[in-house]
Amino acid sequence: MDKIVVEGMSKIFGPSPERGLKLLEKGLGKKEISERTGLSVGVDRASFTVKQGEIVVIMGLSGSGKSTLVRCLNRLIEPTAGRVLIDGQDITTLSRQELREVRQKKLGMVFQNFALFPHRTVLRNAEFGLEVQGVAASVRRDKAMAALEQVGLKGWESSYPRQLSGGMQQRVGLARALASDPDVLLMDEAFSALDPLIRSDMQDELIELQESVRKTIVFISHDLDEALKLGHRIILMKDGRIVQSGTPEDILTNPANDYVERFVEGVDISRVLTAEHVMKKSEAVAFMSTDGPRTALRKMRTNNISSIFVLDNDHRVVGLLTAEEAAQLVEAGERSIVGAKRAQFSMVRPDTPASELFQIMNGSSLPVAVVGDTGKLRGVIIKGLLLGAIAERGANSGGQNPSDHASRMSDSPASCVVGSIQ
Repeated sequence: MDKIVVEGMSKIFGPSPERGLKLLEKGLGKKEISERTGLSVGVDRASFTVKQGEIVVIMGLSGSGKSTLVRCLNRLIEPTAGRVLIDGQDITTLSRQELREVRQKKLGMVFQNFALFPHRTVLRNAEFGLEVQGVAASVRRDKAMAALEQVGLKGWESSYPRQLSGGMQQRVGLARALASDPDVLLMDEAFSALDPLIRSDMQDELIELQESVRKTIVFISHDLDEALKLGHRIILMKDGRIVQSGTPEDILTNPANDYVERFVEGVDISRVLTAEHVMKKSEAVAFMSTDGPRTALRKMRTNNISSIFVLDNDHRVVGLLTAEEAAQLVEAGERSIVGAKRAQFSMVRPDTPASELFQIMNGSSLPVAVVGDTGKLRGVIIKGLLLGAIAERGANSGGQNPSDHASRMSDSPASCVVGSIQ
């Protein structure tokens, strides 16, 4: 479901901006319009959607229009043309009072410079938005305290901003936005002013927080690594225009033009690819309740594989049986695989980064099971498949050589072992 829909939105700064709109329609760009009219193009006919619960990162170099765009979404900057729909409601047509209500109830914003009141405590900063709404003191205190606990600041509510580190101050800003329980969070380079380590921690915390709050987030950044880490989708801007929109893998492996290609040059593709991208469908599986060792062994021989995942009646992965173990059961006269040797195996979620898969498969020749939330088998990954996927996409993107990853696969035991045949 689309939470936000932006249709043909433009922002022209300067007198008589309609002149700029006409020139945009004729195909002129930001530089040409500035030279002809003195007008500045902030956003050039942007159209995109943001789904419910999605994190969309809008990025670009300084002057690309990304911050102007996000401020048009809540009309801190008035769009010159186009529409912005939130839950189907066009906010560009709202009166000031109607807009104020939408901002208070549906939109929260986190700024780069924290924007905290130095004379207010952490708690009073966090409850400021609720105070503006006229929420009763006891209610807003409870909501602000809950938001502070969400961002890890319980116990700091009586402190002042000057007593906090930069990362803690940004958490206060995030808590202030969360306290009003908005549907949408607009985050304008929210972590850019932080030191690298604190910034990385805040990114991790936002990802963890999103697991529970499931907000729709539009995140502005000029940092590609940050965009790759946070974004379900990335929108890349240049001179006010959207030049490409897609998943992180789309952006890296199929850059739309030379500008995008230069932007993503040198990125380690293994940080972007996930298990879902590199897995394949399992050639065969064995069922614990019905298949014996001879059946399992025949399936392996027929499909030219040396091991097979074992599933229960609900198709959940419960083990991995190797050809050697199956042959031993046949020789022993066993008719069931329940009594098989306890074979260790690894399972990962579909969104596990390829960089983690290298660590998991380090020193092991066994395949890895890719499972969903219920434990059902989604696919399998073998080492050659992983290296092949990195090689294919790395060649397209100019990323890291797959041999660099292969060389790190030592003879140490595989990690993330999570199960065995019961």
